[in-house]
Amino acid sequence: MSTPESETRSAATGAGNPGEPAETGAADAVQTSGQPDGGAAAGDGADRSGSRDAGRWAFAPSPMFVLLLGITGLAGWFSWTRAEENWSDGNVVYAPFVLILGAWIVTVALHEFAHAVLAYRFGDRALRGSGYLRLNPFRYRELFAGLLLPVVYLVLGGFGMTGPAVHLDRAAVRGRARRSLVALAGIVANLLLAVALGLVVGALVPTGAVTNNYLLVGLMYVSFLAMTAALVNLLPVPGTDGFDVIAPFLPEKLARQGHTAGVFGSIAVFAVLWFPPVHTAFLDLMYRVMELVGPNRDYIGFGQLLFQFWVG
Repeated sequence: MSTPESETRSAATGAGNPGEPAETGAADAVQTSGQPDGGAAAGDGADRSGSRDAGRWAFAPSPMFVLLLGITGLAGWFSWTRAEENWSDGNVVYAPFVLILGAWIVTVALHEFAHAVLAYRFGDRALRGSGYLRLNPFRYRELFAGLLLPVVYLVLGGFGMTGPAVHLDRAAVRGRARRSLVALAGIVANLLLAVALGLVVGALVPTGAVTNNYLLVGLMYVSFLAMTAALVNLLPVPGTDGFDVIAPFLPEKLARQGHTAGVFGSIAVFAVLWFPPVHTAFLDLMYRVMELVGPNRDYIGFGQLLFQFWVG
């Protein structure tokens, strides 16, 4: 992914003004050439349909993302009305599971979009038209790290945790501070989503009131997942955004080794948090944090039970 980007930056430097930053020249080169970036065209579901259409749709939400929102919304409606209980005599309902899973995948897509859009703004043109910028997690080049790992973490652990941002061409982003900001973008996106969902549910379920509405409980749980993903990513361990924040200020060899081991580091962090004594302490800490946002531990536990219906 870095080779096409290097060529684009070289061409842009030659075409731009003498004092113009390379990333600005790269943007001009892409616009004047009328073709999508080569790195994105090679993968990630880049739009290859030509100049103007490619530029127009480079950041447009993909049809798959719209479909994902539709399925999640439909599951939310079934959860709100509890209509599924009228169709089955069993005690298990599946609409909340679909709602929470769909909402979590949307959260992951927004997390990666935040990384990608800021990286693109700072010079990583290889992401142009990619699944990361078009909110299509099913077209991620690193599908295992970008989508499968977060889903597995949720199914097994019951808490939110994203995979490493291995899709970024960090060498294309000039400046240590900018690289750190790109890493922070995903954390900020998760925090904003967690707080927003917490405030919405708090407005619908005032203090002192109770609810057993599956939609509201599901949204509380998704808020919890977004918050845990944000706070876990603050850890300065390879495979987390926290490491990517400090990596530009580390010796180059150490930073490179950390990025190379990102997937293994992410799995190791999950394994530690999954260990029963650590898991209990971690969840207790997260429940306390969530009380500052709104949702209490009883609702979060109910939401986890609705999602992990096979456990009960």
